[in-house]
Amino acid sequence: MIKRALYPGTFDPITNGHFDIIQRATNLFDELVVAVAASHEKKPMFTLDERIEMAQKATQKLDRVSVVGFDNLTIDLSHTLNTTILIRGLRAVSDFEYELQLGYLNRSLDDAIETVYLMPNLQHAFISSSIVRNLLKFNGKTDHLLPKEVQEIIGGMNSCTLH
Repeated sequence: MIKRALYPGTFDPITNGHFDIIQRATNLFDELVVAVAASHEKKPMFTLDERIEMAQKATQKLDRVSVVGFDNLTIDLSHTLNTTILIRGLRAVSDFEYELQLGYLNRSLDDAIETVYLMPNLQHAFISSSIVRNLLKFNGKTDHLLPKEVQEIIGGMNSCTLH
């Protein structure tokens, strides 16, 4: 039986921390689906299509990883993809309470759902998409925070569209 896991998130943009979690998850599961959420309420800097493209380019060399976009409940997507395993990243204690509540919520919606929490390598523990977005707004250096492929996509964008 193939073990497929789902790694949902906004990925606005996908960072080296996300990529580290993706690599770790591929060591644990047969297939990994990176699910990019539309997240209209978060008002992302990048469009859903741009974020999907970034995730696809960042993971293109990884076997058994696919990328999808979604605009519904994570649980509904997990049913569509026939998976009961959700991957979530934990960087710091501040993430834990929110992620724990989200895990309990998902489990309350479907008691077959298991949430697996993974921590990035320490060198990536401080990286968040919001930090990267703030740097991008002020033309700050981000190449050490993003996968090379993502940095290239962002570098090719008009700086006016990033604000």
